[in-house]
Amino acid sequence: MANDFPSRARRKQTADEAPRLLYVVNNPAFFLSHRLPLAMAAKEAGFDVHVATMAGPSASQIVAHGLSHHVIPMTRSGKNPVQELHTLYALWRLFRRLRPGLVHAVTIKPVLYGGIAARLAGVPAYVAAVSGLGFVFTRSTQGFDFVRRSAVVLYRLALGHPNSRVIFQNANDCEVLSLAGVIRPPQVVMVRGSGVDLDRFRATPEPKGAPVAIMVSRLLRDKGVCEFVAAARASAGCASGLRWVLVGSPDPGNPASISDAEFKLWEREGLVECMGEQTDIASLYAYAHIAVLPSYREGLPKSLIEAAACARAVVTTDVPGCRDAIEPDATGLLVPARDSAALAAAVQRLADDPDLRRRFGAAGRELAEREFDIRKVVQAHLDVYQALIV
Repeated sequence: MANDFPSRARRKQTADEAPRLLYVVNNPAFFLSHRLPLAMAAKEAGFDVHVATMAGPSASQIVAHGLSHHVIPMTRSGKNPVQELHTLYALWRLFRRLRPGLVHAVTIKPVLYGGIAARLAGVPAYVAAVSGLGFVFTRSTQGFDFVRRSAVVLYRLALGHPNSRVIFQNANDCEVLSLAGVIRPPQVVMVRGSGVDLDRFRATPEPKGAPVAIMVSRLLRDKGVCEFVAAARASAGCASGLRWVLVGSPDPGNPASISDAEFKLWEREGLVECMGEQTDIASLYAYAHIAVLPSYREGLPKSLIEAAACARAVVTTDVPGCRDAIEPDATGLLVPARDSAALAAAVQRLADDPDLRRRFGAAGRELAEREFDIRKVVQAHLDVYQALIV
């Protein structure tokens, strides 16, 4: 690779050429749900926008939006070193062929491999979106953790680009990587989440009937899905008639995923209404009363800012990312992670107190308008792009 390193003169764009922006994301569906508004705004601002993801049925929708799409071989598990090197090499080849002026990588593996490949390929500017530090940083360990130490080394390589910015969604993730010597203070940009379309996610009155607590998430253990089910068991038969609704499905490519057998068991038990994958999340919140996310750690969860925009009270965990998505005791309640009893008590408290729910919901909508408006989030990203491509 070193002999083929492009000179700065070769990769410099002409003055009248649209700057080429390449998004690197693991899953095409995730790009559509979390980054499409940004990509479309960048296109409107004059960027030549490209998107690189693994293959998937959602990729055609990226093309349908007028964006160029490139397939990158990428696995979810990361257990095969040969496959991981193949992904890194594929990204390097793509960068060399497209010669983007700016690469914006989102989610952990694209950030790590995309950052290394961008440095090797001589990409002029690099943006890394750190939307949570993932399974490696949430699991319990004792003594020296080789995997975590290896991840820190990779982060140092990936985020060492001299003309780069690292976008964090919460202060704790920034602090972890700062203390590890991964990032430099001038690189840091704080943006609270992926934003929410306030016109699509509207504040609506609570529906009539028994209160509904809803969790919208991939069904991963570190999202707290098992605690959600345990809390439903603990509150079975409560006087309010509280219902527990789970929206999402197992994610076999993720080591933290529940199994299909567990999911089918929950369906048979009937204590939790398992709805599987859904696309119209705004309608789901309109049907519910309380949004729940008992995660162990997040960047800044999109499900909670969407719930706030819909004026729904929240119960979530007192961990990085989740606590950053609410104003404690103003828009929602915080409980300890991995504590199903505390989760059940907090949800039941809101189920029994409609006035408190509505007060929290109204304050949540105000928070969403102030902090999470997609237009503000998009503009913050465009400002970063412009600062890097001068």
